[in-house]
Amino acid sequence: MSERIKSISSPRLSLNILSPENVDKIHQASLRVIESVGVRFPSPRALDIWRSHGAEVEPAAMVVRAPGRLIEEALRKAPPVYTLAARDPALDLPLDGNHVYVGTDGCGVEVIDIRTGARRRSVLQDVADIALIADFLEEVAFHWVPVSAQDCPPESRGLHELLAIWKNSTKHVQTESIYSASEARAAAEMAAVLAGGKEALRKRPLLSIMECTISPLAHDGGSLDAALIGAEFGLPVGFMSMASSVSSAPATLAGNLVVANAEVLSGLALVELAFPGTPVFYAAAQTVMDLRTGAYTGGGPEDFLLGAASNRLADFYGVPLSMGSFATGAKEPNWQAGLENSLSTFMATLSMSDMLLGVGLLSGSTVWSFAQMIMDCEIFGIIAKMLEGIVVDEETLAFEAIRDVGPGGTFLTHGHTKRHLRELWLNSFLDRRPTSVWEKKKDGAPDWARDKAKRILETHRPAQLEPPLEKELRRIIASLKA
Repeated sequence: MSERIKSISSPRLSLNILSPENVDKIHQASLRVIESVGVRFPSPRALDIWRSHGAEVEPAAMVVRAPGRLIEEALRKAPPVYTLAARDPALDLPLDGNHVYVGTDGCGVEVIDIRTGARRRSVLQDVADIALIADFLEEVAFHWVPVSAQDCPPESRGLHELLAIWKNSTKHVQTESIYSASEARAAAEMAAVLAGGKEALRKRPLLSIMECTISPLAHDGGSLDAALIGAEFGLPVGFMSMASSVSSAPATLAGNLVVANAEVLSGLALVELAFPGTPVFYAAAQTVMDLRTGAYTGGGPEDFLLGAASNRLADFYGVPLSMGSFATGAKEPNWQAGLENSLSTFMATLSMSDMLLGVGLLSGSTVWSFAQMIMDCEIFGIIAKMLEGIVVDEETLAFEAIRDVGPGGTFLTHGHTKRHLRELWLNSFLDRRPTSVWEKKKDGAPDWARDKAKRILETHRPAQLEPPLEKELRRIIASLKA
């Protein structure tokens, strides 16, 4: 893995949010829900696959009831370890259970303009600008399509977004913006062009596909068909539940986990039944309903607990996890954003979630902020340093240095200090200036972060797509509209 990507591996801190017995209870309850209550699959292709494997299909309601044995057998076919490939092979991401990677979040519809500071509707150029900055930042390991290109035709919008990212970054792309079979096939063909052919794409998947479930206990038909197309091409495929306690899930957190788990497991099992051995991943962004407004909360203690628990479930099934982190409910980069994003990410990294999503988005993943993106990366850097823990050995105990310096001396110029000085974390956006300096300038982290984003946009030049490649990708996009 390249030094251009920061990740967390072999942490000295850990978190066990669920006992093995509790994990098994949630698993058994989820299987019982799938078998007796059922999950809605509004896709003729999906229903045919379930029917051919002996599941009970209720055609009118498009509800599937599958025995737990069938679900477990299907999940055992999923590979536990695989790699998310990047245009630059040095930036490949091994999903081996010992790395935590951070990506952008997705589906924002507004942007805080980097130059004017005004909030406005998102467009394709925003996707390109965000991708370019993310390509530069070592903390951002992969892309989600961060905001919607609302100036592009809806039927091909997801493809234009992918092209904008591939033109501005050489890192892996995981899209959550492909909702139909036709668009998924075109996206996979575009990825195959970049990889050097369909077989090359199977060996090096430059694209992965994430689809959302519809809580409680339902899938979207177009998303199911898109996931099956992705699996047909050998692309990693995941399903994300956003079950919300009180509204689309039970009020209890355990009940929320059962609903979400049943949704995700049923989606992953479908993919494995159709294309055994497909690389799949568990995805989760559960929350609780705001009891005052009924809205999506986008941050709170229950969210943090649900995220960490979902990672234990993903580990139980032996598949990677892509989960919502960051993505604060705050409306601007402020104390709420720092609090929610720090706690959510700390919990997620303690449980070693493979892929974390959310840098840059505010207001429950609806409003993009370039300043928040940069500051979220600092949060991840702080947490990565914390999870290194404390190394205790002869060198770090520093007895000889302490003896040399003695009472009343200074360690500033000692050789031991020089050897270890660069191991210490150095802030970029925490304000450690004297109060007198701050009183004169009255600036702070959001200002500095926004300035850094502007500098990156002005100076960073990632490796470009070859003109013939770009021409072919545009031809594929155009063919979808024909």
